[in-house]
Amino acid sequence: MRLLSDLMSPRALERVIQDAAQARGLPVAGLDRPALEDILKREVFKRLQLSVPAPLAKKRVSEVLAELLLADQAGAAARSAPAGGPDAAEAARAEAARVVSQLEEGLRRFALYFDWPETQRLRGVLGIARQQQQDGQAPAPLLQEGQDLLGALERRLQEELVIQAQDLAELRATFARVQGLGSRDVRRVEGLINQIAEAQDQQVLLPAEVDRARTLAFKLRRSLESSVVQPGGGAAALPADAQARVQALEQEHVARRLSDLGNEYALLFELRPDLAQNHEKLRETHAAGTLRSESAEAWQVTLAEARRGALEQQRNELAELDGRFENVQDSPAAQDARLRLEVARSILAGDGLITAELRELSTTLTALNSSPETMDHLLEQQRELAELERAARDVPGAQAELSADLAAARSALVLGQVPDLGPLWRVLERHMGRAAQQREDFDARADHVVEQYDRVRTLAGETTQSLGRLAETLRAQRRLGPMSPQARTRYAQTLEGAEALLIEARAEYEAAQQVTSTFGEDALSGLLGLFDLGGDADAPELAPATGSSEDAPARRDQADSGLPHGAWTVTAGEITDGPAEEGAAKVASLLAQAAAAGLHRLDMGDASHVWSARLGQSGDWRLARAADWDTLDREAGAWLDG
Repeated sequence: MRLLSDLMSPRALERVIQDAAQARGLPVAGLDRPALEDILKREVFKRLQLSVPAPLAKKRVSEVLAELLLADQAGAAARSAPAGGPDAAEAARAEAARVVSQLEEGLRRFALYFDWPETQRLRGVLGIARQQQQDGQAPAPLLQEGQDLLGALERRLQEELVIQAQDLAELRATFARVQGLGSRDVRRVEGLINQIAEAQDQQVLLPAEVDRARTLAFKLRRSLESSVVQPGGGAAALPADAQARVQALEQEHVARRLSDLGNEYALLFELRPDLAQNHEKLRETHAAGTLRSESAEAWQVTLAEARRGALEQQRNELAELDGRFENVQDSPAAQDARLRLEVARSILAGDGLITAELRELSTTLTALNSSPETMDHLLEQQRELAELERAARDVPGAQAELSADLAAARSALVLGQVPDLGPLWRVLERHMGRAAQQREDFDARADHVVEQYDRVRTLAGETTQSLGRLAETLRAQRRLGPMSPQARTRYAQTLEGAEALLIEARAEYEAAQQVTSTFGEDALSGLLGLFDLGGDADAPELAPATGSSEDAPARRDQADSGLPHGAWTVTAGEITDGPAEEGAAKVASLLAQAAAAGLHRLDMGDASHVWSARLGQSGDWRLARAADWDTLDREAGAWLDG
């Protein structure tokens, strides 16, 4: 029933199946596939419609029915296998050994990510499971938790690989812009990009290398945007648009830093609400555009120090709990609690915070010290509350709404009281339904963006290139299974950015189409990557620009003008600076009519070159040409933008 886990809580599903089985006069264990199918189609489908639209509920029920059929076929094959195998106890030990081996292999795979909470907990769980296995015990609950942790690790790895792929694409785009600087940092960025690309191919994360590459790329971009040189080599004051670009670069860098810190120190923020509030204030300052990168770096140092202090405090708390458990009378429940205490100790030894574990151990200790009549009930409620809290963390909006009620339930358990968790489960399920519908909407929006991008992708230019990178990220996010809240937030951000760029790309595409209809398909097909400015004798004539050659401004040769290689200035459809070339003259004629159509930027391509033009405030165009976009950006990008 895992296919329903994001729509309906396990407790609610269990109750629905129990009630349905009782209504049919059957025990739950006696339900066969036809009976389960009937319950799914009736009671479960009806229950799902309380939180999600009927089409989504029907889709998920159909998926579960298909899985039931496969499971029934597999069971039939197993029953038809020859008998005479080991007895049940031996089979259980063999299965436990197999699972332990599987967990060990999984832990080795994720050993690189030793600072992930899931990895730290898996290491602790596996260590205790090995010990129990050696003592001849069957660690079934621990093994199940280990398998759940492996699933969580796999999900996180896939989500992080999507982020790394997006970072890699952005780093490559930035490298193309700064490659011409030729400094030592540029070579370092290139080396890091190669390392990251190789790791991405192998499904391995290199967060430290990505962080270094992003920091270096940011500094290089800032340096490039800040260096404005006038024709002839003279230095100029930084124009307003260049200042805006530098500011935007810094704010983008700071935003990513704050986002990374929020994810890295999420457990610390749960323990220290004051730090969470300070982090939110920094985000608000960033939103106002006044937060510098140095402030974000200083905040990172503060958080690291706070985390060290929190770890020391939790070591003391765990030692105190350990001493209190020594006075608890031995029982199966006490033994289980001591196992979980050992898991917490292992996590803490790996510098992982154990806030939730300490809370659960404390309430467990209260239950163990209660009367025999209430102990079992309190322990069951404590386990259910822990399950509820874990589930709420994975559902957007649920933890925020339930935080006060969860705290009240924990306080009740500490006092030996039994809280009613039913209303809390219903709140969680409502959020689960909303989250499932939101995911459906996100996927539909992603499909739309990708489809629309495919229609405008032939239009050359920075907007389309940026949209292409986001479209590729959306494809990867679309393929992800159940998402963490962090991944869902990134999905929403990618969609917002891609949809905004899609609006710009459509406007550019429509403008290109408008100019094409004015000048003819052949004359302006370069806007769509098809324009041939190679001087073919059969090329169509462009409409002449207004004004005669006698009225045209005097043109200077490129050697005398201080222009970049392959660059021209154009006024009123005539070249004023730069070498005399037929292809450039045709584009110059085109620019006069493009300005009349309201265009201020053109990016084009012919059979052998790419072209880019910018309209200045004075009405003059800056035009540049190169063999490819990277070369053009390197040799003339700063001049075009200046």
